[in-house]
Amino acid sequence: MLVLILSVVVLLLIGGSVCVFWTARGDAPRWARGVAKATLLGSELTRSASRGSRSQQSSEDD
Repeated sequence: MLVLILSVVVLLLIGGSVCVFWTARGDAPRWARGVAKATLLGSELTRSASRGSRSQQSSEDD
């Protein structure tokens, strides 16, 4: 079951990356641009959350 969930997550990540690449080329349909925006937003949220947890850990170490 865990392998199935991880496989779906990996497929969604690959699909989102393909849409980002397709949109960057400039010839993507509207739905692919939407998926690319969602993918980029998700990566930005993940990046900011990881920065926040790192800064909390470093302040706790001081």
